[in-house]
Amino acid sequence: MDILQRVAAKAVIVRNGKILILREAATYGEGTQRGRYHMPGGRVEIGEHFEAALRREVREETGLEITIEAPLYVGEWRPVIKGQPNQIIGIFFVCRPTTADITLSTEHDSYEWIDPARQADFDIMDPEDLVIEQYLQSRRTRSSN
Repeated sequence: MDILQRVAAKAVIVRNGKILILREAATYGEGTQRGRYHMPGGRVEIGEHFEAALRREVREETGLEITIEAPLYVGEWRPVIKGQPNQIIGIFFVCRPTTADITLSTEHDSYEWIDPARQADFDIMDPEDLVIEQYLQSRRTRSSN
């Protein structure tokens, strides 16, 4: 069976030093990580600008509007979705919310604003755990300069 390749834009939404994570709901039809946490974002549709895709996905999943600041991390993962092997290449961007009220989609059943240094307290899926480490490293580098 051929591998379906997709590109995803993901948001590392930072507010007051904390990062937003969402818990995948059992009701999510394409879910492969039920009960685990990840960052908002999703697939870039063919012909769609990646920034538009990121804003759309964040709005759909959280109801938030965001400002996109800078790319932070590029990674990939290979889930099997409904029997179809996928290769998803994800580009993670540091973002700031410009609105405050969160309204979750049916893809998620919970959210948390977490201290990135305490990520081990949550069941965070790959590669988001590495993304948080990269965010912490970038903060340490900025504060030492």
